[in-house]
Amino acid sequence: MASHTRERTRQPHGFLRRYVFSTDHKVIGIQYILLAIVAALVGAGLSALMRFHLSYPEAKVRLFELLWPGAASGGVMTPELYLSLMTMHGTIMVFFVLTTAPQSGFGNFMLPLQIGARDMAFPRLNMLSFWTTALSFAVLCAAFFVEGGAPLSGWTAYPPLSAAGRIAGPGQGLGQTVWVLSIALFSVASLMSAINFLATVLDLRTDGMSLMRMPLTCWGWFVTAMISLFAFAVLLAAGILLLLDREAGSSFFLPAGLVINDQPLMNKGGSPLLFQHLFWFFGHPEVYIAIVPGMGVVSTVLSVFSRKPVFGYKAMVSAMAAIGLLGFLVWGHHMFISGMNPYSAIAFSVVTLAIGAPSAIKTFNWLGTIWGGSLSLSTAMLFALGFVSVFVSGGLTGIFLGQPALDLYFHDTYFVVGHFHMIMGVASVFAMFAAMFYWFPKMTGRMMNETMGRFHFYLTFAGAYAIFIPMHLVGIAGNPRRYADFAQFDFLRDMTPAHKFMTHAALFTVLVQGIFIVNLIWSWRRGAKAPENPWNATTLEWALPSPPPHENFGENAPEVRCGPYEYSRPGRQKDFRMQHEVEG
Repeated sequence: MASHTRERTRQPHGFLRRYVFSTDHKVIGIQYILLAIVAALVGAGLSALMRFHLSYPEAKVRLFELLWPGAASGGVMTPELYLSLMTMHGTIMVFFVLTTAPQSGFGNFMLPLQIGARDMAFPRLNMLSFWTTALSFAVLCAAFFVEGGAPLSGWTAYPPLSAAGRIAGPGQGLGQTVWVLSIALFSVASLMSAINFLATVLDLRTDGMSLMRMPLTCWGWFVTAMISLFAFAVLLAAGILLLLDREAGSSFFLPAGLVINDQPLMNKGGSPLLFQHLFWFFGHPEVYIAIVPGMGVVSTVLSVFSRKPVFGYKAMVSAMAAIGLLGFLVWGHHMFISGMNPYSAIAFSVVTLAIGAPSAIKTFNWLGTIWGGSLSLSTAMLFALGFVSVFVSGGLTGIFLGQPALDLYFHDTYFVVGHFHMIMGVASVFAMFAAMFYWFPKMTGRMMNETMGRFHFYLTFAGAYAIFIPMHLVGIAGNPRRYADFAQFDFLRDMTPAHKFMTHAALFTVLVQGIFIVNLIWSWRRGAKAPENPWNATTLEWALPSPPPHENFGENAPEVRCGPYEYSRPGRQKDFRMQHEVEG
């Protein structure tokens, strides 16, 4: 009886250590992916509510009143509630989906396996970064439940609206403070993760794995970590200064002589444009934090399912590095309408157009990779091809926004909404789907259902274009963004049919994602057993079974041989030692 009792008391500790507070990079990678899926469901749900309101602003929905008794009295959504949903949707999708899954999720799981390392360089820091991210998400969601509700200053949180405090209106009290704290926590977690990725790539590559022999996926995660290290440090500083303006009476972003709701503020000497500079110095590199890992995944998937090596490997690496560098030099094109010096606008415009060159190199190299190949149109391949399609379509519209004269007209219209959803949102999500279908056998030992996967791809691909191409068209017609009700304006009433079409397409596309969720859960539990290398891929993670979790290995653990590699005892710098030369 005593022995049985001791066994029962040990089980929870073992479960928590192996699956909750694990330091194993594979477990942490899956934790990040699951967190991103939960965040995506929340963010997609918010977008569906927003689209419904835009098309049917007078509709009385009982659910709205149940969820927000004060802000949706009678079931009709107020403009303030709409703006708070927009703010939370943008924040959740940008930070907790597009930033979290491609880099921290798939990167954590696959990077050590692909470079022959036993684990990330700092396993405990890796665990801490995940739980800081999870805490950040919980704090952000708490903004829905605090007094005054969620913030409505947008995911960019421009001062003075975000800096003045509760005097600025609904959502600008505790809700905005909670938002700032959440972003600060996320920035800290991202900095810890970036340091870990950089140290792992630079110090733990196996013998023979030089930088120029790494898969392009590893280059994507490495470049993204470099971008994150500099970008999130600036965002963290901006968040701290914004918090001081709100809570400590400082004047970093609040100018003198500001009057809000007939009440003069005592602040003086601050500049709202300073926050814009700090935010967009992070904000534009954030686009590449979301998409560069996807570029690496797509490069690998296209190569594997074309049965050809990646076309122009060195050019692809150089293009990734150039995108990472130039991404820090173009932030001003988000501020063309801020009244900046025209000469500065010209400089930012030139650099903006220049960043299209490495993007074009990657596109042509992807086409060169599949040209003449023996194509296998698996679901992963379809999503990779969809990524290329959406990346090109969304990227071409960016040329217009890079021109100061055109951006003055387009900036506050739905043209911008369509552009950044295509290039940053849909493209990154397609890369995530490609990665999930490609690496699912490695992560779970089972295959995802290809029939459901193809059905999911074609419906999602059609839905994405049906949503965001019309946004460009209504933007050209002058439809402003951030409006909660277009029916109140005569010049926008003709846009109502287009918005209803986009709403129906959006609701359809959101529902289609249920196919993926069903496929994911069913395949994880009952999917067909996967062979060791189902795709006949050549990268290192497929060459051997995944090594055991870090916790199961002590200082006296024996050497475990796995095919051509050797898994060694902890404490050695090189965890995998190749017994033959790594081929480039």
